[in-house]
Amino acid sequence: MKVSADLKAFQTRIGYEFSQPDLLVRALTHGSISSPTRGDNQRLEFLGDRVLGLVMAEALLDHDKGASEGLLAPRFNALVRKEACADVARQIDLGVVLKLGRSEMMSGGRRKQALLGDAMEAVIAAVYRDGGFEVAQALILRLWGDRVTKVEDDARDAKTALQEWAQARGQKPPTYVQLSRSGPDHAPVFTIAARLQDGTEAQSTAGAKRQAEQAAAAALLAQLEQNA
Repeated sequence: MKVSADLKAFQTRIGYEFSQPDLLVRALTHGSISSPTRGDNQRLEFLGDRVLGLVMAEALLDHDKGASEGLLAPRFNALVRKEACADVARQIDLGVVLKLGRSEMMSGGRRKQALLGDAMEAVIAAVYRDGGFEVAQALILRLWGDRVTKVEDDARDAKTALQEWAQARGQKPPTYVQLSRSGPDHAPVFTIAARLQDGTEAQSTAGAKRQAEQAAAAALLAQLEQNA
């Protein structure tokens, strides 16, 4: 299979050259452009998520041999969640080589966090299938870099931390209310309020609903800490 110039450049960016480049093409093919003769990356994404999880679990155990499961679990989640995968994908300009249907391209698919995160997991699986576990492990650790050693001791995401704060005080879990949605379909902006049972709330705005919820939860936690 002849490899295009953009895929050659991408292989250089990730530091791995495929012996089966069709695996890479599959990993970069979104469902919006798939067909009976062109498969998408969903199955590889499924596998890549598991490969990434094993590599990160082992890396965390090796890095902090005395950490309890209670500390390791949130650190693990912080390293393997879609946001982290998308961040690494942006670092290697994965978006520019994504194969998308016209509708996804028009709606800014190359910048969408979910698409980038899924494709990053699919690329990991493609490397694993092409070169084996040790090669995939080396690639992951190289691309994630010092994220493993710098992950916060308390790496719970803000929504989890806020829920635990509420439950510890006998309150119901916080709710997240969409206050507004603006902007065009390809670049929406959401304003979300994180609200506790007693009415205390904080608001935040972001380009994705999940990001706005996390930011609102973080703002509310900071507000609670300041008032404590």
